Amino acid sequence: MTDSPDIFDRIEEALDDLRPYIASHRGHVEVVDFEDGRLVLRLGGACHGCAASTITLKQGIEVRLRKTVPEVRVVEAV
Repeated sequence: MTDSPDIFDRIEEALDDLRPYIASHRGHVEVVDFEDGRLVLRLGGACHGCAASTITLKQGIEVRLRKTVPEVRVVEAV
């Protein structure tokens, strides 16, 4: 993780807004890495292996993060 701590704070704040929704489906999300506009997240709990997690990742998490943290260009899961 080579980008400034401020970016990580803003990423975490944006994720904090989404975490209650994810938790309501018995899942959780954590930041693994961010570099050169690429944010890598780990989806856990019920989200791990769920077919809908790709939709949640791309249409939920990525859309929100790209709006609130413009440095984020793409979101991927490991």
